Amino acid sequence: MAGIDKSFPGVRALNGARFELLAGEVHALMGENGAGKSTLMKILAGIYQKDRGAILIDGNPAEIASPRAAQALGIGIIHQELSLMPDLTAAQNILIGREPRRAGGLLLDEAALNARAAAILQGMNLSLDPRTPVHGLSIARQQMVEIAKALSYKSRVLIMDEPTAALNDTEIAELFTIIRKLRGEGVGIVYISHKMDELKRIADRVTVMRDSETVDTVPAAETPVETIISMMVGRKLSDEAVKVPDLSAAEVALEVRGLRRGAEIRDVSFSVRKGEILGFAGLMGAGRTEVARAIFGADPLEAGEIHVHGRKVAIAQPKDAVRAGIGYLSEDRKQFGLATGMDVRNNIALASLSRFTGAGGILRDGAMREAAVGYIDMLSIKTPSDLQEARLLSGGNQQKVVIAKWLLRDCDILIFDEPTRGIDVGAKSEIYKLLNSLAAQGRAVIVISSELPEILRLSHRIAVMCEGRLTGILPAGASQEEIMKLATQRNGATGAQQQMGDAA
Repeated sequence: MAGIDKSFPGVRALNGARFELLAGEVHALMGENGAGKSTLMKILAGIYQKDRGAILIDGNPAEIASPRAAQALGIGIIHQELSLMPDLTAAQNILIGREPRRAGGLLLDEAALNARAAAILQGMNLSLDPRTPVHGLSIARQQMVEIAKALSYKSRVLIMDEPTAALNDTEIAELFTIIRKLRGEGVGIVYISHKMDELKRIADRVTVMRDSETVDTVPAAETPVETIISMMVGRKLSDEAVKVPDLSAAEVALEVRGLRRGAEIRDVSFSVRKGEILGFAGLMGAGRTEVARAIFGADPLEAGEIHVHGRKVAIAQPKDAVRAGIGYLSEDRKQFGLATGMDVRNNIALASLSRFTGAGGILRDGAMREAAVGYIDMLSIKTPSDLQEARLLSGGNQQKVVIAKWLLRDCDILIFDEPTRGIDVGAKSEIYKLLNSLAAQGRAVIVISSELPEILRLSHRIAVMCEGRLTGILPAGASQEEIMKLATQRNGATGAQQQMGDAA
């Protein structure tokens, strides 16, 4: 791909971008959200059409007018949001629209369909029954079905957009095994990711994009991660140690006592003060998100008490939590945090509509616009206007819109669940500054993250969970080894650990 230009109304998405992929290589494509990498790959996959430039496949010029044309050329794409039909089987998803038929084409041949899908899965060394409904598969297995679907088109080029975003370490290892096998068979793989640690493990080369342009292509093994980050953001990111304020006299904003819900939440108790960032660490399935959802009223509790500013509150549903001043930013912002088809203005106002309701229930649009523009400026949300649809913003800016929604509602207890998932390194730095700023304003902040460096960088104290239990609370500056010891400790917190955390 050479000299690729692409513009949308009000936005120059690509400016002379270039990209090269060899057969049998894993080529990482990196850049901040909004850098242009997804647009470039959507042009290669036929989803968008370029305004200018050339695409050559095997040295021959190619015009890719549609996804079907890309498939015919052997180009497959696996999007970050999987596009499978959950009520169909793995085989039906893999061969959708190309099912083998019998009886003169009148009937589907299920036996042939399953056999053909099984052959593709077997070629991936994947033990998966093609008759299994997709909704019964883990996210990792669903991703394997997407890869099998792309390979069923005899793909020679496979574009993978954030393929490990929702996977645990074991599932990532399984995915990497399949990627290496495909590489060995001559498939060229474009690997879009924000996870720096994956580069050394899987990529042969790295191309970095910034501000709609290609910065450079470098060998993965020989290029320091710091150099790649500098290429991505055009600046050096500070990685300062956590500055823990003295909060000994600060009011306890939120206290939970003895929360229980089946095996997911087992007698969890903790508190967080005004101005504090309490990090929650733990392995996948430890119960961190379940605790957050229970506090917010999204899931029912079997037992336990929730106290806000020293007063016991009854939270049976999310609106009760919002009334108590609690805001929750879900790990799945697109499903639970945003109305993606609505504009930025309405998304920001969504939790505070009563504030903008005039006589007869009519919304005061001017007041909504003023509030939205104020938060767009305050949080540096990159959007052409407050009327831009939320789905068209980058991941980092979508996250800021959700934050703006809860700030407008004036929530003083904010729970962030995986606040930087799917967000590039530059936007992560901005989110970190924002979280620290919120704490400095006196808000109580809870951060749930699967990335230990993130927890260590942000937290004033670190609560660690394992299999539904809170196994300990550590002070800022704790080591990754101390956290992992508690994250794999199956019994509950010891008195010494709990006292250490409370004293901190």
